[in-house]
Amino acid sequence: MPSASLSLLKKRAQLLQQLRAFFYARNIIEVDVPALGRASVTDIHLQSIKATSQGQKLYLQTSPEFYMKRLLAAGMESIFYLGKSYRDEEIGTLHLREFTLLEWYRHGFDEHQLMQELAELFQYLNDNIKIQKLSYKEVFLKATQINPHLATEEQLRTFAKSCLDITWCDEEKSIWLDLIFTHLVEPMLPKGICFIYNYPSCQSALARTSIDDEGDPVARRFEAYWDGIELANGYWELKDVEEQRTRFEHDLQMRKKKALEAVPIDEELLAALAEGLPDCAGVALGVDRLLMCLTGETNIKNVVPFS
Repeated sequence: MPSASLSLLKKRAQLLQQLRAFFYARNIIEVDVPALGRASVTDIHLQSIKATSQGQKLYLQTSPEFYMKRLLAAGMESIFYLGKSYRDEEIGTLHLREFTLLEWYRHGFDEHQLMQELAELFQYLNDNIKIQKLSYKEVFLKATQINPHLATEEQLRTFAKSCLDITWCDEEKSIWLDLIFTHLVEPMLPKGICFIYNYPSCQSALARTSIDDEGDPVARRFEAYWDGIELANGYWELKDVEEQRTRFEHDLQMRKKKALEAVPIDEELLAALAEGLPDCAGVALGVDRLLMCLTGETNIKNVVPFS
């Protein structure tokens, strides 16, 4: 039997139809990209599911991002993808190894313009939802009285050990920030939709970095939460190919340090960046979690056909 009820499956079908209608109305082109690739993400927080075909190691993609950026560099206009992605992680109330992702990229947008469009999508799906925008600094300060942009690794480690039951010591600043944010900041986020923007520069991933109005170094990215559930992660996309290669290589160093399997750097993505990625912003939105929030379900298995 399906893990979701038949009524939920009908709501799921309706949601997929609504999502496509939203983007078709804005003349954003739907694209279909491969699920398998010769390379994958280097991020230490994301583990790919491996496959073998004709003796060649392949990876199920954790998102369509790299293929979509290659399409943008080749001249495609604003585009969206609605389909499956895969991650090798534990199954839980919010996690599946195979999940449905909505990802889109907008020519000429920065992260604030893309946040506005995402807010319009949320309001299109639920016109009663309350939406707020808060900086990473203000929510982190409220929960910890620490400026996340200026805090040292030692300060964050000392604070984390004083509040949380942890024993390890040797971690980078970004890991301590993640730990504190997940356990102490997220539970304090306001109800409804909450956009968090201007992340610490050490958590830039594939986003640009800059100096904000208060003189702090920040990553030009955002995340969207609905009643404390993380739904979306967006960037004003990095275009500098050498900086992107440096970040990938740093990821691989961290993977080696943590005894995680090395993955091939996506040289075809880097070649596309060298050719020229247009100014754009992109965001990935978890559709299964979105359906949970829209229907009040508390377990992701209840909103997918087969968990």
